[in-house]
Amino acid sequence: MSFFDRLARRIAAVDSVVSVGLDPDPDRLPDHLRDHDLPRWAFNRRIVDATHEHAAAYKPNVAFYEDPDGWRALEETIAYADGKGVPVLLDAKRADIGNTARQYATLLDRADAITVNPYLGRDALEPFLSRTDKGVFVLCRTSNPGAADLQDRELASGEPVYERVAALADLWNGAGNVGLVVGATAPAELAEIRELVPDLPFLVPGVGAQGGDAEAAVEYGLAERTLDGTAVGVGLVNSSRGIIFAGEDRGEAFADAAGEAAKRLTKRLNRYR
Repeated sequence: MSFFDRLARRIAAVDSVVSVGLDPDPDRLPDHLRDHDLPRWAFNRRIVDATHEHAAAYKPNVAFYEDPDGWRALEETIAYADGKGVPVLLDAKRADIGNTARQYATLLDRADAITVNPYLGRDALEPFLSRTDKGVFVLCRTSNPGAADLQDRELASGEPVYERVAALADLWNGAGNVGLVVGATAPAELAEIRELVPDLPFLVPGVGAQGGDAEAAVEYGLAERTLDGTAVGVGLVNSSRGIIFAGEDRGEAFADAAGEAAKRLTKRLNRYR
């Protein structure tokens, strides 16, 4: 079964398109977890326990795990999420050429999907795209303020770079495993890109702490997919800090606050589905 079919089943099962970003900043972990052998794993396990009923996916950003203890924490987290039946999307933004790209793509041995950078072109993404059972989310129009520096620049054809990326990603979708990363902080661009590529699911960051447009994230972020004869809107709307650090001031009850935040976001997004 393809990644997006598995994701469609998960979305239907929990009635949610929420992606919970597992970005355990060591400086923000609760004090009572700091003496744990793997504080990031201890934190993530409690977040997963509190949020999995509302999570269509988990999205760990690998930047928070790139050290020996971090990789161990990430592997434990992925296995635990898998045990809860929740897909894991690694936010890695990888791409390179030759054997380096092939090595980066081994991250998909662990996870269900990954984010990639299209700047180097198709050959740099081929090791990811060839994993046809895995999801590949191509950076298109990101949610950060500096995205306009390059992504909004017009090409000689008159189209902005992000539109060209979307069109290329559509061409690269021969196996049906490609999606796009399009931020909720750019709702007009979200609408434009959806019109260009009606069949690609989006990963939409920026709804939580960045204050992106939740209605636009749902209206334009989901691509219709048929599952067992029923149409399901497939895509993910991510919140990281807005969920996992919702209880930063609540001590040992931090996970309860995360669960409440995930539930609130699910209800908020479901109003527009």
